[in-house]
Amino acid sequence: MKKWIYRFVFGLCFIAVPAMAGTAGEGHGVDGDMGYRMMMLMIQLGVIILAAKLGNILFERLKLPGVLGELSAGILIGPYLLGSISLPGFDAGLFPVVNNFAVSPELYGVCSIAAVVLLFMVGLETDISLLMRYSVSGGLVGVGGVVASFVVGDLIAVMLSQSIFGEQLSFMSPACMLMGIIATATSVGITARILSEKRKLDSPEGVTILAGAVIDDVLGIVLLAVGLGVVSASVGEGGVDWGHIGIIAMKALGIWLAATAAGLLASRKISFLLKWFDDKSSIAMMALGLALILAGLFEEAGLAMIIGAYVMGLSLSNTDIDYVVREKLAPIYAFMVPVFFTVMGMLVDVKLMMSGKVLLFGLVYAAGVGFAKVAGCGIPSLFCGFNLRGALRIGCGMLPRGEVTLIIAGVGLAAGILPPEGFGAVVFMLLITTVIAGGLLSALFGSYESGLRGGASAQKKDLLSFTFPSEESAALLVGKLLQTFEDEGFFVHVLDRKKQIHQLRKDDVIVGFEHKGCEIVFDCRQRDVTFINTAMYEVLAELEHAVKELRKPIDRKAIGRKLQEGAEEGVVAATITNHTSRKALIPDMKGDDKFKIIDELLSSLVASGDVLDLELARKAVLVREESMSTGMQYGMAIPHGRTDAVKRLVCAVGIKHDGVDFDSLDGLPARIIVLTLSPKSVAAPHMQFMSMISNILNEEGRATLLACRTPVEMHLVLSGKKELVRSMERKSFRNFFGKKNKNQSPLGKYLKKELLITDLAGRSKTEVIDELLALLDKNNIVADIAAVRQDVLAREAEMSTAVGHGVAIPHARTDHVDDLVCVVGVHAEGVDFHGPKSEKTHIIVLTLSPKQVSVPHVQLMAMISRSLNEDGRRKVLAAKTADELLQALLG
Repeated sequence: MKKWIYRFVFGLCFIAVPAMAGTAGEGHGVDGDMGYRMMMLMIQLGVIILAAKLGNILFERLKLPGVLGELSAGILIGPYLLGSISLPGFDAGLFPVVNNFAVSPELYGVCSIAAVVLLFMVGLETDISLLMRYSVSGGLVGVGGVVASFVVGDLIAVMLSQSIFGEQLSFMSPACMLMGIIATATSVGITARILSEKRKLDSPEGVTILAGAVIDDVLGIVLLAVGLGVVSASVGEGGVDWGHIGIIAMKALGIWLAATAAGLLASRKISFLLKWFDDKSSIAMMALGLALILAGLFEEAGLAMIIGAYVMGLSLSNTDIDYVVREKLAPIYAFMVPVFFTVMGMLVDVKLMMSGKVLLFGLVYAAGVGFAKVAGCGIPSLFCGFNLRGALRIGCGMLPRGEVTLIIAGVGLAAGILPPEGFGAVVFMLLITTVIAGGLLSALFGSYESGLRGGASAQKKDLLSFTFPSEESAALLVGKLLQTFEDEGFFVHVLDRKKQIHQLRKDDVIVGFEHKGCEIVFDCRQRDVTFINTAMYEVLAELEHAVKELRKPIDRKAIGRKLQEGAEEGVVAATITNHTSRKALIPDMKGDDKFKIIDELLSSLVASGDVLDLELARKAVLVREESMSTGMQYGMAIPHGRTDAVKRLVCAVGIKHDGVDFDSLDGLPARIIVLTLSPKSVAAPHMQFMSMISNILNEEGRATLLACRTPVEMHLVLSGKKELVRSMERKSFRNFFGKKNKNQSPLGKYLKKELLITDLAGRSKTEVIDELLALLDKNNIVADIAAVRQDVLAREAEMSTAVGHGVAIPHARTDHVDDLVCVVGVHAEGVDFHGPKSEKTHIIVLTLSPKQVSVPHVQLMAMISRSLNEDGRRKVLAAKTADELLQALLG
């Protein structure tokens, strides 16, 4: 129910924002007003981010690329659909057409920066080593796909130019060439996802597709540079000065090649200069700054900004700061790139796109360039050892279009080369090829048959595998290894946190590193095998030394005692109950040893639906219990474990009034047992939660929890609502002792003046107990004083009843009293009750209760403990007579 409330409130806010902005902007709705334009930009960006995220989520749930969702969201909210609807304060809509262009200059400026960031990251992700390693097969596939799709895309534009461009164009016309260039671009994002799911990324087809995609991107950028050179050579009204075409095109290609070569040659020096800034975030920001500068310089030279950004990314792709830049720019990428794709969608004129001629052109264009890409990439692969199945896999893997396609189309649209109808056809082609490619790839890679002629296996990798006795020991070694590599000057990059996959990079050394259960696997080149073995040997030696040091005596009990020290009273623990179901709160546990107690708590978590696998959870708890007991002190135990038998942090709490041996730090039996489980593979506040438990179960919290008789009362205590529990206790006392005056303490009718002593004289706790028992015997309250004495001393031998602050509450359940009995004594000098801090005890409250009769014994002790707060203890110690002592106890 809460989720729907949140969504409703969010929707109201979303609707209210434009209205408030419209009110705030009254009188400033002039296009030239800078404040108004910035206000519009802020609102537009906010709406775009929200729409992009929702579209991304929706399409990913439909098993489609999220980028298509962002593109579709842009079409929906753009000026040709919802964006032009009049709203309060926005007569022309949130996204009006500005100067015959679909978006404002400010928004398009943000989109341009996003395109630079995107191409910079594409360049960083270009694997030059993969390109060189598979240069033959990948090169043939990439070149074949680019040539075939360019020619077919250009020819289709020529054949249908009269209907789509309004005039008959030639093969070398800028618009037709641009349609050919757009057809060459490949996006292997969806391909990589499917290959990863099918575990085929390292298959012959997989590596060939990835290498071909690298060459495809490079050639696409080169073709764009040449195409823009052709456009810049255009003169007059559509005429072309063919005399200058070659010079301009070669100039464009020369600038691109020279900048790329210079960047690659200077990459180490650039990396060295950037590393001078030391901080990783600074390195990434300075690298992005260089990309923006180079993008601007390329635009000044007559080339597209995105080409300069790609060149800078390509230059840094083979350096050891590559992943540093990518990791630190990930938030900027996550913000900017969805904005880019959404704005690209906003440029689509839906009415034009839905017209017959555009649909026809889009279908023919999509079919033609799709077939050209599959054939152009598949046929060359037949000459590289692949069979027909392998060739189809490679061809379909190169079929999807994505970000580069939209960037090139956006450049053409902004430059006036590509009309809106052509841009709509490009988006139509992108949607069709990407959706179709997903289905074809899933079907083709669903078979385990080889795509190579003769069924040859994939090229083997150089793998080093180390196996350890347990997952925990391997995890310990992983942490030390990563630290050692960082100390050696390596950059450690997390590729997949959930699967624990890392990459280690320093200069030209690149090592894959994966932790799988009890195994650590390295993926490296043959020349680096000796280095990896040496590093592993040194780390093992350091850990062996650390283990020897740990074998020296450590006062674990002293550390354990500190866990419950400094707990502040009044800590609000509402967050604890977020992880605890009432079904997992047990006020009267039955188990008689810690293993049965643990099983009882785990069963309650299974019943509440929090534990998915009982045996897996039990194993995790017992493994932790074997390494070091979770029995703390003050009668508490906190068994716990990390296991994927739970999806989130969960907790069960039980009370064992008689106590159970948990090998506690103070040697006392545990009466409050808190069992917690947290998932291994998901971040959870495990240690923070246990510290919160220690805080809420301070001296007062423990006494209050022990007084509980129902899960509801336990839930209130754990949520910090102790006052409600106290009101329940007072009600329980009224039910037991009868109605009382509303101003009278619940202890009033129970505490008797004749059972109070202000001058105890015994020199030991046994002598003091005997004095109190003698008083009960004198008043004929106890049937067999000797038997009662034995019960009280037996309870005292189990666990000291000293509760701190100079107070002790010796007690027992016995068959020799008929009702609750309480006698209080004060010892001026104090006696030793063997309490936790070895302090003298001055106030002794002895209570007895019958075994077979239901009486609120623990509740009585809890209430007496609370009455003996700092002020209460001061008054009790100052009492000189039984009357004064009674008044002090009643407060």
